[in-house]
Formats: sequence, structure tokens, C-alpha cells
Amino acid sequence: MEQQYSLSRRTFLAGSAVAAATAGLALSGCGSSSSSEGGKPSGSAANTGGVITAACSYKNANYNPIGASSALMLPAIQHCLEGLYELDYFTGESNAALAAGEPVKVSETEYEVALREGATFSNGEAVTAADVVAVIEANKANATYKDMLSFIDTVAAKDDATVSFTLAYPFVDSDKQLKERLSLCRVFPAAEITKETMTTPPTGSGAWAFGECNGEDGGELNFVPNPKYNGPKPASADAMQWLVRVDNTARVTALQEGTAIAGENIPFSNIDQLVGAGVTVDSVDSYGIGFLMFNCQKEPFNDKRVRQAFHYAIDYDKLIKNQLGGNAETLTSYLPKDNPAYHEASTVYKHDPEKAKALLKEAGQENLEVKLLVIDNWIKDLSAQIQQDLQAVGMNVTLDVQAAPYPTMAASKTDEILPFDVFLAPGDVSCFGTNADVHLAWFYGENTDWCQGRSCWAKAGDGKCQEFNEYLDQARKATDANTRQEAYNKCFDIISEEVPLYPLFHKKVVTGYWAGLIEGFEPSPTTGLYFQNAKLK
Repeated sequence: MEQQYSLSRRTFLAGSAVAAATAGLALSGCGSSSSSEGGKPSGSAANTGGVITAACSYKNANYNPIGASSALMLPAIQHCLEGLYELDYFTGESNAALAAGEPVKVSETEYEVALREGATFSNGEAVTAADVVAVIEANKANATYKDMLSFIDTVAAKDDATVSFTLAYPFVDSDKQLKERLSLCRVFPAAEITKETMTTPPTGSGAWAFGECNGEDGGELNFVPNPKYNGPKPASADAMQWLVRVDNTARVTALQEGTAIAGENIPFSNIDQLVGAGVTVDSVDSYGIGFLMFNCQKEPFNDKRVRQAFHYAIDYDKLIKNQLGGNAETLTSYLPKDNPAYHEASTVYKHDPEKAKALLKEAGQENLEVKLLVIDNWIKDLSAQIQQDLQAVGMNVTLDVQAAPYPTMAASKTDEILPFDVFLAPGDVSCFGTNADVHLAWFYGENTDWCQGRSCWAKAGDGKCQEFNEYLDQARKATDANTRQEAYNKCFDIISEEVPLYPLFHKKVVTGYWAGLIEGFEPSPTTGLYFQNAKLK
């Protein structure tokens, strides 16, 4: 399994001790009141004190862990619910959580995993193998996760404390992939499992438990220590409070004034402001992307020449410099260069307006009318320049900024062509892992919402999505690394040429925090804030 470990970081250091001291007054309720040995199993609640506060940039009110992909709820669920294994975003390693240790290999396609002794939900009920099996089966049936878990053929409870897995086929590094993918399946009582939206939080066995929660903009998620937790990383404060602040100004203000001790998704234009106030700001390499997605069922976007013209029209260097403050990297393939599976794609896009014009002329689309759908978050700040770049090659582009466009992109049961033209949005699949299979399957797998709906690439009629998935299947079933990489390379080449959905850049994650008031906190290389190793000073 490919994993990526080396992450570069640019830190903008706070230089005002006076400002930090002022913030310390504002955050006096968050100070440490006691201490004990961290990192050891504990049956007690918090081992320091105070309240860890955070300013979050995304909203969501669905607490269902099955198929969870919300940029707000996924990290929240990870603090409260355990998988058999936990993916460490900072090292790329998958470590035992509910599992007592490593998977035991029974045969080339069979593994067994024992549960941690004494693992208990916050309601006092014991975690059983039956709960684990029910959760994994529900995720295997979920449209969001099923492709990522498709290599698991069956899962069963061998006894109350042991789970058995049978894989669909043998493949290279199967034990590592099993651990990483099982981190997706966050365990909660089987009786609570539902396919519907969950309006109240689930019960977990993690270090934290959900308190009162409102995931809408302006609301907050509250967490309390789970007194039944017996794992290696107990809660390190008396409480956590996550402020849901979608608006950039509200989030930056909460951090600057000390209402929050850490804040995510800091706009580059506010970095100097926060640093001047005493906040430390880190810019960390990530797999985060801004992308263009085309309606591949709709003319003329079913013509790859038109799709390619968009990518040649955009001035990437100008976009990164002016709109992102240099906090992004141009790309030569879907994955960053430091991923072990990296392969320079057969088609690499650079700003070439003349080539864009030539492609449009060749496709008979010299006066193309386009409505560019833009999701209403940080990505909308890029839309004006992208609009100008596209208009410079002869397109007539109007912007349509929407807060929640995804329901209108659901796959049509009658194969009716969806109404949108082109979509500008952000994405970051690394919350599910950094191996190539996860990233390729998420946006391009035939069985996902993305290719059946949204981009509709699977319905384009040119067979390219099917060809891509044949190579992806070869990579999945490869029993040696070279064969797998050759198949991945074909995948990277196809999507770079077809661009049904393709990145414009790899974005850095910019996080602000009061370094003098919290220790063990690391700005995440993926979406979200994570406090499992943090405690207040």
C-alpha cells in the first residue's frame, strides 16, 4: 500500500508576547488545572482541565457515521467513535484503536482481529464483535464507502471479541490496506444503525462523547470526556467546544479575540492580521484540491477537447499567487510528487490560451456559453479570475454561486441529463487515506455518486470511464508492486487526458492556533482539526 509521510510546513510565527498574554486572559477558562501521565490507558475522564475551543469552517447536521464524509462531522465522529484501527494523518500509519493489536493472517485472504479487552460504549454497554460486523456491513452497503471496502468479501463475528474477514482476492500489502480501510468504519451500537439522516449524535467508545450539538452555521458541537474509555489516549481536557463558523470573518475573529484556541481554513489574506495578534499560523502541504468538474453527458462538455480547453485557459501561477497567497502547488499529475505512486501524467496542463482557443475551434465551440456553478465556500474567491481567464479565450461565462448544489447533481434514475454545465469546488480525499486507490476510486470509480451522478462520466457513452475502472481493478488485484504501479499509471494518464473532473492545484491547509496555550496540537494535513494528542498548558 502506498503511503505518504513527508509533509512540508511553512509557519508564520506570532511575534507579540503582549498579544499572547492578552489572549491568555481571554482564554483563562481554558487553562490547565492539573496534570498526569498522558498516553496511557485511563478509566478516568480528563487528565488536565479546561475547555479546548475550536473554530470550524464547515457546517453539517447529519451525525450518521455510516458513509460519513462531511468536513465537519468526520473529524467530530473520529474523536468520539473508534474504528478497529485509527489512521494517523501525521504519520500515515494505521494504529490499533478498538483492535487489541495487528490483524492475524489466517490465509492469503483471511484475517482475524481481536477487540480491545474491556472496550465499552459511553452508555456502559460492552462493545461486541456483532456491533463491529453490523457497522462494517452497513458501510459496505453505503454508496459513499462501498467502493473503498469492496475488497472485503465477508465479515463475521467469530466470537464476542473476535472479527473474521475474508477478502475477495489476494493482493499486495493486503494487511496494511485492511487496517487503513477499517479506520473508515467507526463503531457504534448495532441498534443505532440507520440509513437515514441522524439528527442526534451516536454513542461511541472513544475518548470523547458528544454533548449538545448544533452543526449549522453559528452553532456549536460540544464534547465531554467519556468516563468509560479504556484506550491509550484519554480526553485531555474537561470539555471541547467547536464553534461552527462558515464565514471567514467570523472564524478569524473568534481566533483573534481568543474565543477559539485553534481555527481551520485560514484565508491567506488574514494571515498577517492573525500573526500580528499573536497567533501562530501554519501552512501545511496536503492533498486538498480545487477542481473543475464537467457534466460529461451534456453537449458540448461531452467532448474532451472542450474540457481540455478550460484547463489550458487558466493561469495557474497567477491564481496561486494572487488568490491563494502562494499556498498551493501546480501539478503534473493527480497525486502530489511525494506520493510513492506518483506518475507524471501523459497530459500536463499549463497556461496556454492559444491552445485553448485552438481546441475550442476544433470542437466548433468558439463562442461557447457557459454557466460556471461555484460552491459557496473558500473556492468562490477563485471564481472571478477563472471567469476572466475563460473569457479571454472566447467563452461567455456567467457565475452561479450556490451554498448546497450537490442534491441537484444526484444520479438520475431515468438517465435524464443533469442541468449544470461546469462545477468549481474543493475536495480532499486524504481523510480516507493517502494511497492511490482511495483517491482514484473516490472521484472516478464507476460505483460512486461522482461518476453515476455529478460528473456523469460513467454515462458519457465513450467507454473511457469503464476503461479507467478496468485498469483500477487490475491495480487492486495486483500481487506485486510493479504490476500495480503500471496499472495506476494508465489510470493517471486517462484522467489527465479526459478530465471529467480534474484538479487545478494542490492546496496547502492553513491553520491558526495559540501555540503558547496548547501543546501536542498539530495543524492537520487534511481537512479538520484534531486534538487527540493535544492538551492545554
